[in-house]
Amino acid sequence: MNTIAGYIDRVISFFGAEASLSKSWAYALLALLAALILWLIIKWILTILENKVVHFKLIQVRKDFFVILRKSAGLLLIWLVGVMWIRLFHLTAVENVFHAAFIIVAATPVKSVLLIVLGYLERNLAKRTETDLDNIVIDLLNKFSGAIVYTTAAVTALDVLGVNVMPFIAGAGVMGVAVGFAAKDTLSNLIAGILLIIDRPFEIGDRIEVWSAPAGSASWGDVIDIGLRATRIKTTDNIVVIIPNNEIMTRDIVNYTTIHASIRVRINIGVAYDADIAKAKALIIQAAGSADWILAEPAPKVVVRSFGESSVDLQARVWIKDARKRMDTIDHITDTVKTMFDENGIEIPFPKRDITIVDSHADKALRMTKDDATP
Repeated sequence: MNTIAGYIDRVISFFGAEASLSKSWAYALLALLAALILWLIIKWILTILENKVVHFKLIQVRKDFFVILRKSAGLLLIWLVGVMWIRLFHLTAVENVFHAAFIIVAATPVKSVLLIVLGYLERNLAKRTETDLDNIVIDLLNKFSGAIVYTTAAVTALDVLGVNVMPFIAGAGVMGVAVGFAAKDTLSNLIAGILLIIDRPFEIGDRIEVWSAPAGSASWGDVIDIGLRATRIKTTDNIVVIIPNNEIMTRDIVNYTTIHASIRVRINIGVAYDADIAKAKALIIQAAGSADWILAEPAPKVVVRSFGESSVDLQARVWIKDARKRMDTIDHITDTVKTMFDENGIEIPFPKRDITIVDSHADKALRMTKDDATP
């Protein structure tokens, strides 16, 4: 800024260092007219460039980028005219204030350009790489770019005004510690949110277990949003559960779709001890084959898990195409097996208890009769 202001001083001194007020006004209007003409030329050049760039497939520049360029050029010309007016009318008392205000205003187009650059990198670079680190960095920069740009602009503006920013930075540090103690839960959720973005235990669209679902409702659902404070999960009952990130990071995360859409489902089935185990296994496998979403390879199988109190405990193990059909699979196989067992005479046992009722008075009378009959 000081270098440009020095060039402006040289231009003003070329017309005369001690210009009268009328000449100063004439020079000021001339500078304004020159800036307006220059603005029209820049606008015309940018319009031509925008129309030319459209024909190049390798250069994918968004239209709002040229809008930002026009605004930036306009702000720069306004700043140049403002500096010239300040020097012409010797308004040195407001010069630093003008520079500081320009820095704050210029932060908005700088932020817009940064977002466009980040979007370009995300579309053309991050998605082509195998690592997720660049995606994470770009995602974090998108979220915090505004705070970074405006904070930097504010500190720079204060420095231009001659304000010592070190006490403010130190005070901000002390205040940050105090706020950290007061809002430790919120900060822990923010930190956990950043760790979730970096670690990526699940993505949007993954189906995971929901341990905090309302009682009696579905216990799993799809991730619909991963925020810095909380994660939103829509259960199969169409209920959105909002879980703080700090709680997620302290629990076991069961993700059904992170590796592949297909999963293995286990269904426990009990049969009576006198049942034909081989036939029961065959019927269960036949029931599993009646559903088109159950995979034929790996093939369904049935194993004997244990001997229960009143049943031989079998377990059907089947692979399904879509993890979201898990409960449908359990329901279909259980219902089909029940029907097939009934048709083939295979009993599904249930606990039985034999209860013997003893009349104590009758038993006592019987013993006394036996004693009397004894010689």
